[in-house]
Amino acid sequence: MTSMRSEVEKLLAKQRGAIEAKDLDGLMSLYAAEVVYYDVVPPLQYVGAAALRGRFSTWFDGYRGRLSMEVRELRIWADGEMAVAHWLSKVGGTLKDGRAVGSWVRATSCFGRIGDALLIFHEHVSLPADPASGRAATDLLP
Repeated sequence: MTSMRSEVEKLLAKQRGAIEAKDLDGLMSLYAAEVVYYDVVPPLQYVGAAALRGRFSTWFDGYRGRLSMEVRELRIWADGEMAVAHWLSKVGGTLKDGRAVGSWVRATSCFGRIGDALLIFHEHVSLPADPASGRAATDLLP
């Protein structure tokens, strides 16, 4: 039997592959129907798979070709039927206007079993903010 930790590692590898390929269906297959997602862009939260699908679709549509994703400092805590992981990641690509973009963000995912499937039921992606300027700090490196 596979450990919860290795299941989370496999799920995160699938997530990375789906993001890089801009595979919307593959990416959405990793999330629970009632997912709550906090992103770096408004609104404050996306609730439910339909809202998250719309968010990811808009994200993918803004880029030419494939994306790249680098992950660092992945930590996973798993116990029984639930797990939490956090990491730093940088998704990069070329916007449709030709600009190459990508910033390091912080990410946390909560996983749980629904039936036999391990799914993400909460995810939080954020950029640190500079309190003096009130702006996101997009130039930080791990």
